[in-house]
Amino acid sequence: MLTKSFGLLFYLKKRSGKSKGKLPVYMRITIDGRRTEIAVKSECEPARWNPSSGRASGNREEIRKLNTYLDILQGKVYDIYRELVSKGVEVTSEQIKAELSGAKQDKRMIIQLFQEHNDRLRALVGSEFSHNTHKRYVTSMTHTREFIRWKYQLEDIEITRLDFQFIEDYEFWLKCQRKCNHNTTMKYLANFKKIVLSCVKRGWLLKDPFESFKMGKHEVDRAVLTEAELNKVVMKKMPTSRLDQVRDIFVFCCYTGLSYADVYKLKRREVIVGTDNSRWITIKRQKTDTASRVPLLAPAAEILDKYKDHSQCTLADQLLPVLSNQKMNSYLKEIGDLCHIDKNITFHLARHTFATTVTLANGVSMESVSKMLGHRNIRTTQHYAKIIDKKVGEDMKALSEVLARK
Repeated sequence: MLTKSFGLLFYLKKRSGKSKGKLPVYMRITIDGRRTEIAVKSECEPARWNPSSGRASGNREEIRKLNTYLDILQGKVYDIYRELVSKGVEVTSEQIKAELSGAKQDKRMIIQLFQEHNDRLRALVGSEFSHNTHKRYVTSMTHTREFIRWKYQLEDIEITRLDFQFIEDYEFWLKCQRKCNHNTTMKYLANFKKIVLSCVKRGWLLKDPFESFKMGKHEVDRAVLTEAELNKVVMKKMPTSRLDQVRDIFVFCCYTGLSYADVYKLKRREVIVGTDNSRWITIKRQKTDTASRVPLLAPAAEILDKYKDHSQCTLADQLLPVLSNQKMNSYLKEIGDLCHIDKNITFHLARHTFATTVTLANGVSMESVSKMLGHRNIRTTQHYAKIIDKKVGEDMKALSEVLARK
């Protein structure tokens, strides 16, 4: 990326109170209107200086040496400028001065710091973070880099350039250029905010650019299967063993509230016998790293028994023969069509169905549901109660219509 303007000028700098004798030669570098002056540690008589050429006039040996020195110095400046431009970083006159003097500035760049964060996160995958968490931050960094290219035509910029306007423009870019919805945009900004707050805590940024930025998400209606729809899925005879297996695992999640990531890594040792002598699943949730203990309802227990001798479960120490997330969700769409359910059936729909249709709608307390889902905050669980309230409202409206007809 080329800067808007670049200029280099040699000139004599007048000294206050001195009207005679030689004057010091200075070099002025101007980039995008910002100037930096550098003393070149040489002097010249004003009468022998040509302001238009920026060189001394004459054939004397000392004049030739001065002009040769200025030519070499000018060449070095242009070399530094071209090198910085080729790296795709922001070029400033101060930066060229630092490079020229050998005192390179210790700049902290946004993408560089983001990459360092992601490298550390990747090293902890499997112990503290999941592969999906690392993948999410890699995607966030890619978006941040593309935004910087779009806004500044640069590969990276200093963190000192971060301000409220940067965040607002980034939000606009995610929504307008990347076509992200509001909640997805907030997720990407939240990932970026983690990097920014790290800089604030280390004293590299004096102010948090997110300070006045509202990060709230829009509430969305979470789709769930009704009791009738869930029974359709349970009772439907599947045409292939592949669909039968995927259906079983989906139903298992409807009766346990486990996410895809949790059921995929579920081990046999994580099924224990509780104090009530019934089987329980006891895990740490992949997403939140919080404990989740779920008593096995009869439909879920039957599915476990069905696959206890499955070859994949034996070889991989899995409780159920779970396929890749992409394949599972693809097959679930087929199952939805076979059951004539006009909803986008995904694995996360099973978790929502457990929270509403299977538990809350049948009188299980909010606190118990929150604990089984492994939520850190009960407010997260309360979103499901709104779905139940909506269903109650619809049922009562239908009842009102029946009573009115009578």
